[in-house]
Amino acid sequence: MKIFQKDNQSNQLKKIIARSNLPTENVENIVKEILKTVKENGDIAVASYTEKFDGVEISNFEVSEEEFAQAYRETEQQIIDALLVAKENIERYHIKQKIAGYKIEEYDQFIQQIVRPIQTVGLYIPGGKAAYPSTVLMNAIPAVIAGVKEIVMITPPNKEGKINNSLLVAAKIAGVNRVLKVGGAQGIAAVTYGTKQIPKVDKIVGPGNMYVATAKRLVSGIVGIDMIAGPTEVVIIADETANARFIAADLMAQAEHDEMASSIVLTNSFDLAKKIQNEIKKLIDEQPRKKIIQSAFDNYGAIILTDTVNDAINIVNKMAPEHVEVMTENALELSGKIYNAGAIFIGNYTPESVGDYYAGTNHTLPTSGTARFTSALNVTDFQKKTSVVHFTKQSLSKAKETIETLANVEGLFGHALSVSIRFEEEK
Repeated sequence: MKIFQKDNQSNQLKKIIARSNLPTENVENIVKEILKTVKENGDIAVASYTEKFDGVEISNFEVSEEEFAQAYRETEQQIIDALLVAKENIERYHIKQKIAGYKIEEYDQFIQQIVRPIQTVGLYIPGGKAAYPSTVLMNAIPAVIAGVKEIVMITPPNKEGKINNSLLVAAKIAGVNRVLKVGGAQGIAAVTYGTKQIPKVDKIVGPGNMYVATAKRLVSGIVGIDMIAGPTEVVIIADETANARFIAADLMAQAEHDEMASSIVLTNSFDLAKKIQNEIKKLIDEQPRKKIIQSAFDNYGAIILTDTVNDAINIVNKMAPEHVEVMTENALELSGKIYNAGAIFIGNYTPESVGDYYAGTNHTLPTSGTARFTSALNVTDFQKKTSVVHFTKQSLSKAKETIETLANVEGLFGHALSVSIRFEEEK
């Protein structure tokens, strides 16, 4: 990983930020065709695309109870226990996010906000380069807490037509109602429009590749979506007190996701920068996903020198990255200055993987600078609010003049009439 001085860092930062804006016209055209075909031909199209992209013929997409039972039998107890611990921590954190409605009463009128769960949610779980049971928990548990009635998980099958055992176990633990063997843009299309086998949902959540992300963007408005997930990213703010070996390991942990992952260090210490480079050289050969890590480092990695730690914080607030780790002398204090980040990890002993698997905070986070205006997936993403208004004739009479005045100012005379007509017999 290269070290960038102040005078040559801007181009690398621009390249990293722009990686989420790579040309997608070809991808978009492919996805549009898939969406159209699935909408028109339903299960036949889904099966055809599953054979084409996943290399397996499937006529029945539903995972059976026997398949769930087999997954439990074949999964080590240690894995099941770890998922149960993670579930408990995720529930503990997310249960406090659930919001309730309220009612404001005055004389003979009231206004009210009713909060209800979304009825049906589609949960997309990747099944390509790796299986992520933790992502099942992170996406399903907030939906369960919100009170969603039906959670339908879709995930691509392997060439034997099966789903990874740990994903099925996680789905049962998290409270998923149904699991369907379909992935890719065709999966997004299926839960958007509905087929004979696959239900239409009200909202789709969960990460995926560029085809899945593009499909979610294109169907947004027909169904709700959580966010458009871009490539994963971490920025580590560090000073001379930080442990270079820890930082090297954390950078590789992020880079191993895929070749588009971005791993950045912002430091005011050239000595630390050199130590990080040396530690990467020592550790990288031990990594099973070395090729992916090296590619990500070469294209979207950087050790950037700043004059001060505060300069590093300013860069972070402009970038609004998915993950930020703060490894400085006054890490807790400095972290309070970070306004734009998906999640913040404070101190030498809080690697980002703690958030992925144990802490209970959600790891479905805004990427590509969207942390400026959006948040981690949470319980309120699965709740919707409805306004309720009740006025009597007497309370409407008190409001009549104000409503008519504002309606007439806006030229919406029918609005004014809809109030005045209710009192015409009094004239």
